[in-house]
This record gives sequence, C-alpha cells and structure tokens, in this order.
Amino acid sequence: MVVDKPAGITSHDVVAQLRRRLGERRVGHSGTLDPGATGVLLVGVGKVTRVLRFLTDLPKTYTGEVVLGVETSTLDDGGEVTARHEGMSGITLDVVQATVRERLTGPILQVPPMVSALHVDGRRLHELAREGIEVERPPRPVVVHRFDVEVTPSALVYRIRVECSSGTYVRSLAADLGRLLGGGAHLRGLRRTGIGSFDVGEARPPDVAALLPPAEAMRDYARVTVGGDALDDVRHGRSLPAFPGDGPWGVLDADGDLVAVYEPAGGGAKPAVVLVGT
Repeated sequence: MVVDKPAGITSHDVVAQLRRRLGERRVGHSGTLDPGATGVLLVGVGKVTRVLRFLTDLPKTYTGEVVLGVETSTLDDGGEVTARHEGMSGITLDVVQATVRERLTGPILQVPPMVSALHVDGRRLHELAREGIEVERPPRPVVVHRFDVEVTPSALVYRIRVECSSGTYVRSLAADLGRLLGGGAHLRGLRRTGIGSFDVGEARPPDVAALLPPAEAMRDYARVTVGGDALDDVRHGRSLPAFPGDGPWGVLDADGDLVAVYEPAGGGAKPAVVLVGT
C-alpha cells in the first residue's frame, strides 16, 4: 500500500497502526521517513514484506525548504540551534543555484547525519547521538539526479525539489549547501513525494490506505508471465534461463498474480523470493 505518512509520528508508528488495523503481524516498510517528515511510505503486508527490499532501492523525490543562517543538532527544524550565521543575507538565488549545480548534483560523497537509523558497531546512530556520542561516519556515494531551488517570500529560505538515489539524506544536502555558501543551514518541511513510480497523489493516510495487488510491488521492474512447466519450476524455486532485460524480474502467472521475484545469476535467473508454492 502507498501510505501518506503524517508529521509527528515515526515510520514504525505507521507500521504498528496498520498491524492493528489489518490484524496482520507481517507488516513492514521500504524506507524510513524522519518523524517530522511527511509523504510517501511504501508498506508491505503479509508475504509481500519479502519483496520490500526491491522497493528500497528505487529513487526518491522530495520537496522541502532550506533555511540559511541557522544550523541545528539534527540538521532539520526538529533539533536545537547550534550555530547562527548572520552574514548570509546577501546570498542570491543565482549563487545558490550555481552551488547546487556544481557541488551537490550528480554522483557525490555524503556523510550521513548522526541523527539517523544507520548502524555503527551494532547501534543506531540516533541512539548514540542521544547519549551525546558522536562517531566518525565514512562518506557514502549517492547520486543526486536533480536539485531544483526556488525563492520564497523569506530572503533566507529557499524551496527545493530533489530527485536522488536511495540512501541520500536531504537534511545533509541542506546542511552541506549552507556550509558551501560560507555559513550554515538546516532543512524544514521535508515531504517525500515519490518512490520510483509511486507518487504522493496515490498515497492515503494510514487509516484509509488500501492494499494493492502484490504484482504492483514490482511495477517499476520488468514483469514476465510464465505458465506450464516454467510456472511449476518457479513455484519450486528452480533456476531458469534469463528473462529479457537486466532484472530483477517480477514473475507472474496467467492471472497476473505475483508468484516470485527472480534475479540475474551466472547468465540465467535464480529465485530471490518465491511467494506461491505448489
């Protein structure tokens, strides 16, 4: 299902709410949203939770606002102010756009924020941050496909739209932009408007979001229909010759139901997830 996560609750809160509503313990999501953020959260129910890892890899689209001149402990407006930079009022839109284009678009290396769900030595970074512990985080490669910046009525606030690879922190982009402009910045009003082809226009609040057919989970990947002996092989988790394209492939039966997900392997295709057995 495509959920529109409200502000003020965690992604895990959404999952817990859906478990109660649907009476199903097997509920999971494909990518965490910060508690203060809103927008698209892809949720799998039952056997479809096994497919969620393929949705996690899809590119993401976000909107929000970058506030120049103020740094916070969380890199967004949910944290405490840690620094102010009074000399940023003269920065123009042209300068901001040039900085984004030259330094924060395309393949970049990004240091994850301390307030995040990443694990270091078996502990989540945000747990360490709450204890006042900061650890070294090696930069990670991410790709920013698009980074649009527009003015707002406030001189130090810029509206942004970002299309990026999975694993990109928009909070870090905002903080890095402030640093590159000679001061600091933080993010506010983060909203995820898309995950792959799943758009916020089809998202619904957790209390009314509807279940989609399992085959929809693989709609951003190649989907192939099999029958006869090949379908029997799929149901038994056997390897097959490669399907057309690069994979992974959502494998459907003649009724359009998702039977399995296959991945490339040694010139052929092997099962990554088998949802329907004989």
